[in-house]
Amino acid sequence: MRILGWLLTTVATIGLLALASRVSIPVAPPMSPVPITLQTLAVTLAGALLGWRHGALAVALWLACGAAGLPVLAGGGAGLAKFTGPSAGYLFAFPIGAAAVGALIAGGWNRNWPLAIAAMLVGNALCLAGGAGWLAWQGSVAHAWAVGVAPFLIGAAIKAVVGGLLARWLAANGFRTPR
Repeated sequence: MRILGWLLTTVATIGLLALASRVSIPVAPPMSPVPITLQTLAVTLAGALLGWRHGALAVALWLACGAAGLPVLAGGGAGLAKFTGPSAGYLFAFPIGAAAVGALIAGGWNRNWPLAIAAMLVGNALCLAGGAGWLAWQGSVAHAWAVGVAPFLIGAAIKAVVGGLLARWLAANGFRTPR
């Protein structure tokens, strides 16, 4: 029964990530070559709800589905090319962001609103750092900041507040994140 529950939550998380990826707002270059999506909200929630191991694994399996050709990435994208393009750094950072949030929430960062939001901010920051690192490697740090971080800061803050409030509300109503 435990394996069935694990499989169901993993499939549901992959579905949530795919759905969040469909909400995609293209950003006109030169502002950013990367679209604005709800992916980081879903990634951080995966960690918060499933715990660091299961959350990171579910995110990695979602990425594997995208690499295998299933249209689950931003805007219904798929294929290995997504893992070498401008969004690659974010994609590679997503499991790390989920794991970090899962570890923080399991460690008690959902005991109050500010800490829960801070945990989500950490997850978002790790995702942005991965994306910026990839873009800096392909260009310059200034360019990476301008197109890979700055356009996403307000959205990341909003998603962190929404995710943090949800994580706190769940904790206040008896939900416990697995360790």
